[in-house]
Amino acid sequence: MVFGRKNKKVVPFRTAGELDAMAAAGAVVGRALVAVRNAAAPGVSTQELDEVAEQVIRDAGAVPSFKGYHGFPASICASVNDRVVHGIPSKREILAEGDLVSIDCGAILDGWHGDSAWTFGVGNLIEADRLLSVATERAMDAGIAAMLPDNRLTDVSHAIEVATSVAEQEHGRSYGIVDGYGGHAIGREMHMDPFLPNEGEPGKGPRLVVGSVLAIEPMLTLGTSETTVLDDDWTVVTLDGTRAAHWEHTVAVTEDGPRILTPRPE
Repeated sequence: MVFGRKNKKVVPFRTAGELDAMAAAGAVVGRALVAVRNAAAPGVSTQELDEVAEQVIRDAGAVPSFKGYHGFPASICASVNDRVVHGIPSKREILAEGDLVSIDCGAILDGWHGDSAWTFGVGNLIEADRLLSVATERAMDAGIAAMLPDNRLTDVSHAIEVATSVAEQEHGRSYGIVDGYGGHAIGREMHMDPFLPNEGEPGKGPRLVVGSVLAIEPMLTLGTSETTVLDDDWTVVTLDGTRAAHWEHTVAVTEDGPRILTPRPE
C-alpha cells in the first residue's frame, strides 16, 4: 500500500532476528499474492480475489494489514487497468480477458508487517500493457539493487528513475512515473518515514545501513504522471485514462546484499 516520524539520519533498521520475523510476515503476503493471481480469470470479481487473499492470510495466523487501515474496507487493493493504486475490491467489478491487474497486499504476523504488490494480466495482454508491467518490474528491481550499506535514500529513487528511462529507450515509448506516490520504511508499522520517491537526484536523504528496510514500489503509466482520486476517497486513477502498473517488495539491506522480505513461492 502506498502513502506519502520525522526523517532521521539513517533509514530505520532491524536486527537479524527482526528481519527474519519480517520475512515470515512477508512470506504470507507472497503466498496470498500467488493465490490471488492463480484465482484471477475472466468472470471472477475483485471481491472474490479479496476473499482468496484474506483466507490465505488468516490461515497463516496473520492479520490483513489493509483491512480497517484508515477505514479501508478490504484485505487487498485491486487496481484494474487505469487504476493505479488503492482500488477497492467489489463484487460488481468482474475481470475480463486482457485486463491489467495490480494487486497490493499486506499482512501482520507477530506484530511485523509485510507489504508487496504484483501486476499481471488476465489472459493475454496487448504488447503495450505487457511491456509496461515489465518496465515497472525492472524499475523495482533496480531500486532493490540500490539497497546497499552507505547508499542514500535517493540513490534508490534515482535507480528507479534510470531504469525507467532505459526501459523507455528499449521499448520505444514514454512511461509516466506517477507523481506523489512512492515507497516507505516499514516495520511494526506499515507506513513509516522516510517516504521513498520514485525519481530524483542521487546522494540525498537518510543513509542506508545494515538492517534498513524499505517498501520499494514504482508505479508507471502508459501516459501521464498525473492522477486523481475517485469519489470513494481511495481509488487513484490516471488522469488521462491510460493503464498503470505497480510492483512492490519489502526489502532489507544486509551485509550480503539486498534481501527481499516478501518472496513469492514458485
